[in-house]
Amino acid sequence: MAGASDKARFYLEQHVPELQDYARKQIFTAEEITAIAAKRSDFEHILAARGSTPADYARYATYEMNLDSLRKKRCKRLGVKGAKGYSGQRTVFFVLERATKKFPGDMGLWMQYIQFCQREKATKKLAKVMTAVLRLKPREWGLWVLAAKWYAEEQGDMSTARSYMQRGLRFCKDARELWAEYCKMEMVYLAKLAARRKILGLDEEAMEGVQGDDGDDNVITLPTLTAADIDPDANKGIEEVDEAALKRLADAPAFTGAIPIVIFNAAMIQFKDSPDVAEMFFELVASFDSVPSTSRILQHILSHLQTTASTSGEATICEARLHLLGNDALSPSFPAALGRCLAVVKSGLATLPEKQKPAVGEKTVLMLLPLLARHEEAPDAGVEQVLVASMVRYLRIAPSKPKGKVVKALLAEMGTEGRLSAARMVQLWQESKSQG
Repeated sequence: MAGASDKARFYLEQHVPELQDYARKQIFTAEEITAIAAKRSDFEHILAARGSTPADYARYATYEMNLDSLRKKRCKRLGVKGAKGYSGQRTVFFVLERATKKFPGDMGLWMQYIQFCQREKATKKLAKVMTAVLRLKPREWGLWVLAAKWYAEEQGDMSTARSYMQRGLRFCKDARELWAEYCKMEMVYLAKLAARRKILGLDEEAMEGVQGDDGDDNVITLPTLTAADIDPDANKGIEEVDEAALKRLADAPAFTGAIPIVIFNAAMIQFKDSPDVAEMFFELVASFDSVPSTSRILQHILSHLQTTASTSGEATICEARLHLLGNDALSPSFPAALGRCLAVVKSGLATLPEKQKPAVGEKTVLMLLPLLARHEEAPDAGVEQVLVASMVRYLRIAPSKPKGKVVKALLAEMGTEGRLSAARMVQLWQESKSQG
């Protein structure tokens, strides 16, 4: 027990100069400093004693975070300068470092450590923490995604972000979510490049209808891009991408969708041409309908599906969705596109095995339903009638226990009334979305 007390006293003595500085600069009162010392003493004795838990370290770290936040506010209000001699950030790092060394398998402590580094924008420290936790937990695919997103979104370093994703796939080849997140990261990057080109006026067609008012609150604020993504010989760092660089990038494979296609091809090899995985990629890419290369990527996925699983429900649904890509429910071209979409579903259902038809019916309803609720203004009466009639028809072949809450609500309503109006469909869809 004496050893535990000595250990706690040793750590407490490290804070003495800090507390003296607080008193000298009148950041805290004498009573507050006494309370801080007492609180730290309680924590240190708990940690030094036998039976300490990860929760004890987490509470100690949270207390130090709150204390440092209060110290910063006091310094700002009092106009105290030079109060950074004793960094509360360093104290929190020290507590969390001890915690993760004692309980290396506790993911809660690691996540608290990572989130604090991100909040404080301690990039170097975050890199060390991420390296340490990934060495201990290489099979946690979410950690690889977390690291890659930090570099891609906060640091603008796509090269490092890709390296994290690729290294993660070596350890987590069987994690569908990691493959999807890698593809999503690349699509987000393409969307940012496309938006930057639009703002710079490099795409004349895309500029139609875009207002150039700098004071508009709706103008998209884009992050800076990495020089290495434009010029491989450039030093790694964050730089503004100029107009000439974006013009050169327009014909580069990275901008034309080559990277998502390569990711998809590798995933198909890993998952043995699974139609379910291919449909997952199709849905993900289709959500980025403003990216110029989206149609090319979707066509590649559909071609692969039609080659490897031409008689599957996934191939039918993906082909139908492709006809609706870029066609707004209020546009003049939408009725023809809807006709082609429904024709594909009808012909597909005629050739599919009976056990696959319910799933196709459910997916068709989920594909058509958002078209009714996408705008405040309702579609043309004839289009609305076709949408409602088609959804009612495919609800009748949907599974009795559908996967989605939306279809479940629609089936329950149709079971009591036998019919559904467009307004009621939209209402049930919105209620299901609000309920999660």
